Amino acid sequence: MAKHHFHLTARWQGGRNGIGTIDAGNLKSEISIPEEMRGPGVGTNPDEMLIGSAATCYLITLAAMLERAAIPVKELTLETEGVVREERGLKFERITHRPTVILEATATAGHLEQTEAATERAERHCMISNALRGNVELAVEANVSVVKD
Repeated sequence: MAKHHFHLTARWQGGRNGIGTIDAGNLKSEISIPEEMRGPGVGTNPDEMLIGSAATCYLITLAAMLERAAIPVKELTLETEGVVREERGLKFERITHRPTVILEATATAGHLEQTEAATERAERHCMISNALRGNVELAVEANVSVVKD
């Protein structure tokens, strides 16, 4: 059984409204509490990193599924929204993925059905979604279409 190890180094200066840095290989950024939560809003923050992690995992999983099924994809984009509830503390409540998949004009009705099913299945097979499941509500609102000639 192979194990993959990932490492992050973080530095922080100040208290709650301080500013820090993270370095995790290709991910290097300043970090702080977002302005929406009465922080300095410098660099990224845990909320953006969580939806970024969930979104990239979902997108890569969906792309791999579509490739394996030989679906003729013209364009694949994703918008992801995270909702944090502030009530007696903070709770990351919900992540909604909104993929848009545009298929080539050669796509069949079967390709369209397979793609719609894959948009749901990708969320269930994504490693990050599975790590969050049970703690954060996860949803997919897909838009699948065929390109117009």
